[in-house]
Amino acid sequence: MHERPGAPGCSFDLVFEITENPMKIKLIIAASGVLALASLAVAGPASAGGRHNEPPPQAGTPVTLADGLLTPLSMAVDRDGSVYVSQNFTGTLNKVTKKGETSVVASAPGDEIGAVSVRKNTVYFAQAAQDHSRSNMMALGKRGTPTPLADIAAYESEVNPDQINTYGFIDLPQSCADQFDPTAPPFLPATYTGAIDTHAYASIALDDAIYVADAGANAILRIDYDGTISTTAVLPPAAPVTASAEIVAQFGFPACAAGYQYAFEPVPTGIALGPDGWLYVSSLPGGPEDASLGARGSVLKIDPDDGEIRTVATGFVGSTGVAVSPKTGAVYVTELFGGPNGTGQVSVVPRGADKASVLLAISTPAAIALAKGKLYLTTDAFVLGESGPEAVGKVTQVPLRGSGQGDDSHDDGGHGDHGGNGNWSGHGQNGHSGGRR
Repeated sequence: MHERPGAPGCSFDLVFEITENPMKIKLIIAASGVLALASLAVAGPASAGGRHNEPPPQAGTPVTLADGLLTPLSMAVDRDGSVYVSQNFTGTLNKVTKKGETSVVASAPGDEIGAVSVRKNTVYFAQAAQDHSRSNMMALGKRGTPTPLADIAAYESEVNPDQINTYGFIDLPQSCADQFDPTAPPFLPATYTGAIDTHAYASIALDDAIYVADAGANAILRIDYDGTISTTAVLPPAAPVTASAEIVAQFGFPACAAGYQYAFEPVPTGIALGPDGWLYVSSLPGGPEDASLGARGSVLKIDPDDGEIRTVATGFVGSTGVAVSPKTGAVYVTELFGGPNGTGQVSVVPRGADKASVLLAISTPAAIALAKGKLYLTTDAFVLGESGPEAVGKVTQVPLRGSGQGDDSHDDGGHGDHGGNGNWSGHGQNGHSGGRR
C-alpha cells in the first residue's frame, strides 16, 4: 500500500496509483468520495534546532526559467547556475542555462529518468524501466555520454532493505486476517513485509558518496563512486491511521477490519544535506497523498554515519522535496498537494521553530533546491488533463529575503548544488559538515 511518486504506467484519479505490483497498490479516494480514515493524533513538527524565535524568510516574485516540461519531478543546480531537470515520464534530462536556454543532455525513450544530482561537472541520475525491474544510477561527464555507475535494481533484489518492516493492519485478529484475499481487490493481505521494489526518486552527490532516496525500497541508499551500494537507513512505517467501517467497505477490506489501525509504507522522495551534517529526507506517508487522510507527510533527518533517524517536522501534504539552508538551517518543503485547495505550496520550518509555515502558494511544486539565496523549484509538475499529466511544467526561481538567506552564496568545496533537493554547502573531510545537533 505504497505510492511510488511519478512512476509510469499509472492510472489517474484524485491522485495517481501504481498497479503493476499488487503488493504496492495504493488506495484511491475518488474525487466524488467524502470518506476518510480517521488519523491518529500526530505530534507537531519538531524543532529544526539552533537559535529560537528566528523570523521566517520571505519569498520574492517567482521567475520562470523554463516551461513546457512533462512531469519535471527531479532537479539539480550546478555551481554555474545551470539547472538539470528531469522529465520523468518521457525519459529525458534537460539542461537549462541561466539565460533560459534549454537543451537535452540525456534521453532514454521508454524509460524513466529521475533522481538528479550534480558534483564536479558530473551529473548523476537514475534511469529505470517503467516497471522498475531495471534501475541504474548513471554518470554523465564532460564527454556527454551517460555511463552506468551502479545497479540499483540488482541491489534491491539481493538485499531488499525494508524486508525488516511490517505494513498493514496492526493487531488484527487472525480470524479477520484469514478473510483477506490477496488475489482479489484490493490485492493485499492483512499484513505484509517489505517487498522487492525500487524507485530511485531523488539523490544528493556529496564528497564521499551519492545518497539516494529510494521511494520503492523505502530506504536511503549510499552509492560510492566506485559503484558500491549500501543501505544508510530504512525508513520506519508511516504513523498508522484508523480504518472506519465506511472506508473498509470503500476499499473492499473485510468488514471485521473496521476500527483497527493500518501502517502504510513510508515513501522517501527528497534528500538534502543540513549544516549539522545530517541528511534531511522528505517522505510521503503511503496511500492517498492528498489531504483525504490528513496531512501525513513528514521530514526526517538521518545521520549518514550510523543511520539514526529523527523527526524534524510533520503535517505536510504531498511532501515531495526538501532543501536546507546551510547558513540558517531553515528547512524548505514542497507540498505537491498542499494548500487550502490542494493545488500546492512551499512550506518552511525556520531554525528554532516548532512548526512549518507557508512560504509560497504555487501550483504543484515537486523538486526543490537552494543556491545563492534563491529557491529553485519545479512547478506545475503534476497538472492533470483528460489523458494524464500535461506538459506545462516549469523551472521556477524564487528569491528569498530575510533570515540571512542572501549569504547562502559561499564556496561549496568545488561542486554545485548537491542533489535534486539539495543545497550549496561545504563539507568536512568525511564528506559531511561538522557537528551533530
